[in-house]
Amino acid sequence: MASVPLSAPLSTADLAAQGRDRRRATPRRSIANLVTTGRDPLSILDAQNASRVAELVPLRTERMSASPFTFYRGTAALMAADLAAGPSSGILVASCGDAHVSNFGFYASPQRTLVFDLNDFDEAAWAPWEWDVKRLVASIVIAAQASGRDGAVTRTAAEGAVHQYAHALRESRASSPVGRYYQHFDAAGGLGDGSSSARRVLRDAIADAEERTSERATRKLTTRGEDGLRRFVEQPPTMTHIDDAATREITGALEKYLLTTRSDIRLLLRHYVASDTVRRVVGVGSVGTRCYVSVLVDGDGHALLMQTKEAGRSVLIEYGGCAQPSEIDELIANEGEGGRVVALQRILQGVSDPFLGHFRGPAHDYYVRQFRDMKGGIDAEALDDASFVLYARACAAVLARAHAQSPTASLVAGYIGNARVITQALLDWAYAYAEVSRADYEAFLAARA
Repeated sequence: MASVPLSAPLSTADLAAQGRDRRRATPRRSIANLVTTGRDPLSILDAQNASRVAELVPLRTERMSASPFTFYRGTAALMAADLAAGPSSGILVASCGDAHVSNFGFYASPQRTLVFDLNDFDEAAWAPWEWDVKRLVASIVIAAQASGRDGAVTRTAAEGAVHQYAHALRESRASSPVGRYYQHFDAAGGLGDGSSSARRVLRDAIADAEERTSERATRKLTTRGEDGLRRFVEQPPTMTHIDDAATREITGALEKYLLTTRSDIRLLLRHYVASDTVRRVVGVGSVGTRCYVSVLVDGDGHALLMQTKEAGRSVLIEYGGCAQPSEIDELIANEGEGGRVVALQRILQGVSDPFLGHFRGPAHDYYVRQFRDMKGGIDAEALDDASFVLYARACAAVLARAHAQSPTASLVAGYIGNARVITQALLDWAYAYAEVSRADYEAFLAARA
């Protein structure tokens, strides 16, 4: 809670007026400017690879080579550097840092209902609001182009996303901060929206997510040994056992992780012991970072899968140069990058995994969460055109809800205004960046050949 103010806080109308005043320093049309001079994209990717598990770097390269969109998914650092080189509104919000269309999806709430929200926070930090929106809109353009969609469909999806973001952020001003805090998107609640094809896609995605439980993953990924304990079945190179020393380091650190969880979760996990741990490869951009999955068992054979994932420095800070509020700097200094990831996830999501926690290892920081707790997503490239347009708007609404948690949200709404100017600026930037990203992709393929 903030300290007792010397005067009354500003109203949303006053903050919106301040946002409109920001246009004098950074006109909304200037947001379209993309600065490309002096950039060295492949060097940034090489620098990231240098800190990753060397034997997994070829797998990262392979996954990023699959299409222009998968390449884009792995270039959050590159985009942060490009954004830092251009003009900025200067209005900072708690940001995802990697808000492309594949980083939205389903997962179970603590009440076991399925929600739709952002689901990746490795790069989360405070940054200009438009950086997340640019990352989202560019991903819509690139995903649409990569899947061969008509130009009119691509523009409709991108334009609709910006309009939805602006509308949702503007509407959020009518709610109190507490009302915005409790807002979340129930997955099943959207079944009545959109075309019949969109409803079918959503039903299928929900059904798939509901089946992706820890129990099902345990049966699929582990086997019971003669001693009755569960152990993982290796699937090289994506799932392999680690040596005993590394296993002891990860499982031993779970005690430190417990100290960062709620008291009820600490008590709950006292029912379990870790019986096996493997290294697990996940995602596209995350390939090569240290990620482990542990199977925990109780005395009756019930199992729980937990994921331990390396937390590095946010690209918004390292490559985007975004200065952070003192609270974030202190959090990182005292609790590590895992503390940053967990804190920002809890801010940006409507509801979060109650098992979230973090710890500091001898050489790396980590955060911990449940593995496959009804987690699922929608393949944007595989959607039909009508569903793709609807999905783009849904992602934008979720992003606006996340940004609305920041006290600067009304400043953003005032800066945006009626959204006509900012929509054109953001679309111009996204289309220009899609061309730059395509050229980077081709250079990446040429360097790999």
